[in-house]
Amino acid sequence: MTPQVTVYSTTTCPYCDMMKNFLDAQGISYQNVDVQKDPIAAAKLVQTTGQMGVPQTNVNGEWVLGFDPNRVMQILGR
Repeated sequence: MTPQVTVYSTTTCPYCDMMKNFLDAQGISYQNVDVQKDPIAAAKLVQTTGQMGVPQTNVNGEWVLGFDPNRVMQILGR
């Protein structure tokens, strides 16, 4: 099964870049949502998770707050 990964980020967030670079290095495809450019997605993210910080990464339906590569790999079973 192909993992479903979405990174919610901003262009000014170094931890967002770290998360995306980590996923790229692992060969994990993901969708990026820039919450600076998409206020509707930003509002939905806060409503869903209760968190305003980024990155927030949804991995197969589970949320990972911040840059936490170990948690991403744990969810993916790697």
